[in-house]
Amino acid sequence: MGATGAWTTGGCRRLGAAGSVAVALGGWAVGTLPAHDPWGLWVPHGTAVTAAGYGLAYGGLTVLVVAWWLYGRTGASVRDTLVTLAWWTAPLVLAPPLYSADVYSYIAQGAMVLEGHDVYSVGPSVLDPGGPGGDAAASVGGHWTDTPAPYGPFFLVLARGVAWATGGTIVPAVLGMRLIALAALVLIVWALRGLAREHGRSESAALWLGALNPLLLIHVVGGVHNDGLMTGLMLAGVLLALRGRWITGSAAIGLAMMVKSPAAVALLFVGVVVGRAASGPVVRRVAKGLLAPGLVAGAVVVGVTFLGGTGFGWLGTQGVAGRIHTALSISSDLGLGLGELLRLLAGTDPDPVKSAVQNLGLLVALVLIARLAWHATTGRTEPVHALGVALLVLVALSPMVQPWYLLWATAVLAATANGGRALGAVTVLSASLVYETQPSGSTPPYGFVLAALACAAGVVLLRRDRAERERGSVPGQRRPADAPLGADAPTAR
Repeated sequence: MGATGAWTTGGCRRLGAAGSVAVALGGWAVGTLPAHDPWGLWVPHGTAVTAAGYGLAYGGLTVLVVAWWLYGRTGASVRDTLVTLAWWTAPLVLAPPLYSADVYSYIAQGAMVLEGHDVYSVGPSVLDPGGPGGDAAASVGGHWTDTPAPYGPFFLVLARGVAWATGGTIVPAVLGMRLIALAALVLIVWALRGLAREHGRSESAALWLGALNPLLLIHVVGGVHNDGLMTGLMLAGVLLALRGRWITGSAAIGLAMMVKSPAAVALLFVGVVVGRAASGPVVRRVAKGLLAPGLVAGAVVVGVTFLGGTGFGWLGTQGVAGRIHTALSISSDLGLGLGELLRLLAGTDPDPVKSAVQNLGLLVALVLIARLAWHATTGRTEPVHALGVALLVLVALSPMVQPWYLLWATAVLAATANGGRALGAVTVLSASLVYETQPSGSTPPYGFVLAALACAAGVVLLRRDRAERERGSVPGQRRPADAPLGADAPTAR
């Protein structure tokens, strides 16, 4: 059992489990509670209970983050890390939705598909308030009540299955969606271990950042976000491609795209892997890399869309999320500021200016992603690691950014990066962005203050840890000088 000062692997495990329990208990009072729960389990409470709930939730979250940070220094084995993951996950399984109301949208959209509504032209408000999914529709966040679904047919088929099996009743429906999130977590764990082996990385270190991460636990398990399923399928597809099973891998990425479309970026880098492994003339290898994975994924997309019966309307709803301003989006913030400035100076409409800056941000992201793919093609960088950086670029320059979007890149970098700024950045951001939203799902101004303070503390601790390693004062650790916590500790595989 590894140790860091007075903290052992077991001590960190128990500390994090206590934090997770506190988050879950606080969530019963201040989580994202439904508008109506016919079972009477997830209902609002009085002022005193609410105040205690916030104290528990925020205190528990901080304990969980500290335990995770300390755990990264223990040199724990893979088995220890998997046991710790189970301990930290278990308390969140039966909690009400935490930090987001998105799961109610999923359930309502599943009920819409079940009833034959076109989820790509209307929002959950079309559901009968007294029918299946009506309580979920009433619990959807105000922005999304009349918004068409931006999710692909594969995910909506899963949501339809949950709505059918539970009748749309809130508690069992949420728990049904959480089972899908837990399955996604298992898939992420499997893929992380495989990718770490393929890249000569410590499996335990990859699991520490990619699966044990508090940002993932509270937003994929607690918040039931489908980003976990997209990430798990994408990672599995990339791993299969690396192992020579690129057809199956491309099919898995096709399924990931039909959860959330950003997974399509992975096809570009899988194409690099396929092209480099192909034989024959250069033109043939390039053509195979550029076309073959996309054709396989495209065939899967078309087939599942037809089988799902939801139609191809999802291809036209991918931009609906960008209509809502999120303060974490750099391009949206710059566009809004520039638009308001021009409105004051020239009386122009700020919305077209904001939209133009958002589109410019996406264009810059595409250019940078293409450059990363070129570097991977020429051997200047490893293809899967380049995918992680590409996803980080896409998140940073997207018109809408939520804290859990960081997980797209984090999972890939956790298994491929051996130190470096990108890995350090996602480590610190993982520990700070957990504070950006309340357990109730809202985004208060003080959330950004807490996140900034946590980020500053993380940077200081990261620099101190780096300095200790350079002096050789951290016992039992043989990591590069620029590696963050958990980056390449010598552990059992």
